[in-house]
Amino acid sequence: MAEHANVYPLRREPQREREPQPERSPQEPLWREVLGRRLRVLRQEQQETLSETAARAGISPQYLSEIERGRKEPSSEMIAALAGALGTTLIDLTEHVAGDLRRQMSLVPRASYARASRARPGRTRPGGILALAA
Repeated sequence: MAEHANVYPLRREPQREREPQPERSPQEPLWREVLGRRLRVLRQEQQETLSETAARAGISPQYLSEIERGRKEPSSEMIAALAGALGTTLIDLTEHVAGDLRRQMSLVPRASYARASRARPGRTRPGGILALAA
């Protein structure tokens, strides 16, 4: 014996004019995203595959791909291994990433950045000094 059910559509409220969405301010780029892009550029400049670079760094190609796409936050040891596998130093890699960050931040209007830095304490302004302590 087959069962039957009555299906009633949900009542929808009359369409109201949508309020304009506030404009999203540009966000400060994440270190891992900028680092990943820089690593990809270095690897592609050397015309290497993910597998070749990953093998020299001692990681899987899948993990390297996730790092390059900014999905994973690699440890400092992993960053040093990748720098070595790509024939650069950790200092040079860090300087390039810092320069990339500065260029990207120059595209963010200062007013947007000032609001973001007030909302998130501990952030520095572009060109500001950031010190890390162990």
